[in-house]
Order: sequence, then structure tokens, then C-alpha cells
Amino acid sequence: MNGVELFLLGRTLMKIGEEAMPAPRDGRTGGTRAVLIVLSDIVAHPDSAVGQIAARTGLPQSQVSTAVARLRETGSVVTAPDPDDRRRSLVRTAAGTSERVAEVRATRIDAALTATLGGGEHVAEVKAALDTLARHLSPGTHGTSASADGPAD
Repeated sequence: MNGVELFLLGRTLMKIGEEAMPAPRDGRTGGTRAVLIVLSDIVAHPDSAVGQIAARTGLPQSQVSTAVARLRETGSVVTAPDPDDRRRSLVRTAAGTSERVAEVRATRIDAALTATLGGGEHVAEVKAALDTLARHLSPGTHGTSASADGPAD
């Protein structure tokens, strides 16, 4: 596998993950990918300002602000004034687990995998491979900054 193949596989896995996510309760559509990208950055860099998150993720600041607002509404993140510049807010993951966070974490990927694979024949094999990858590449393992195992929008 080369870097391009790995990148494309990562995109496919992101799409499967998005498909597996429960729909937002507020009926909003779209923006899930941006919310997850922002959340993964917040997990890796707690107490960051929106501008810093935008710079690291490459997302427009307005999209980061919208994602932070959605994450705050669901109880996934909290904000606090920046002690060095009271005009800015710093964002971090919430200490507790909100209803939405629990719902997202409890959602299984089987149906999305089955749909992507065109049937259930290889689901167990692919899930085992994903478990192996997660064990080695999830946030906090070997200093990686992979996306968050956390809540969504």
C-alpha cells in the first residue's frame, strides 16, 4: 500500500463512519465531517481558540465556529474565556458524557459496513482488522493524533 492508497482508504473509512452515525436530533443535515474534524482537533489540542483550530484543520473559521457551537449544544465540548485575551474563548472536551455522546458511542458500524461491502460475508473480518488498527493507531497510542473516539454533532 502506498500513501495515496492509504489516504483513499482513510476517506472510505470516514464515509463509513459518517454513515454509521445516528442522525442529529435537531434535524440538521450536513456538516458532520467538519464537526468530527473539529472534535478530533479539540481532543488533541485542548484549550484551543477557534482561530487555532481553523489554522490546524484548514477549515474556514466560520465553519469551525459553527462546529464548536453544535458540539457545545450537544454537551460534547465546553468553552471558557481565554485568561490571556478575554475576547477569545478556549474550547475543550466536556468532562461528562451527555446523552448525545452516549448515543454516538453506542452506535455500531455493522449496518454501514454491510452496506459498503455489499453483504455481511466479510463484516466480521473487516471489523477484526479495524479493531487491530484502532488498537495501534487511536489517539493516545504511540503519540498519534488520529481522530477522536468521541461525540459527534
